[in-house]
Amino acid sequence: MEQSVRLDKYLWAVRVFKTRSDAADAIRNNRVTVDGAYAKPSREVKIGDRISVRRTMITYTYRVLALISNRQPAKNVPLYCENITPQSELDKLNVPHETIFVFRERGTGRPTKKERREIDAVMEGMFYDEDLPFDDED
Repeated sequence: MEQSVRLDKYLWAVRVFKTRSDAADAIRNNRVTVDGAYAKPSREVKIGDRISVRRTMITYTYRVLALISNRQPAKNVPLYCENITPQSELDKLNVPHETIFVFRERGTGRPTKKERREIDAVMEGMFYDEDLPFDDED
């Protein structure tokens, strides 16, 4: 076993990312934290570290169990890292996505600029009003 492993190499080795460069890019773009702090790809990983990886709308959390720098088969990954992602984060995968369909009469073609602005105004009102957590600050 190694005594120290780079963060990007570790995330690639335990199959969190498909390539090492993908791991390094995610780390540089602040989508990866180690024990709650942003890190560089060259940061050394230690046993017991908690690594959080933000992907789309979910933040996965892993605990380092052992150090490894060579890519492992999927069946060996639990020997080196433990997925401790909270269930509340995993539940976000099952949230149904709302799709909005605007009905238009058959044969009317694409919306004009004016119609498009009206549709966008309706959509903006629906999405942005619901997303604001502090709406009543009068």
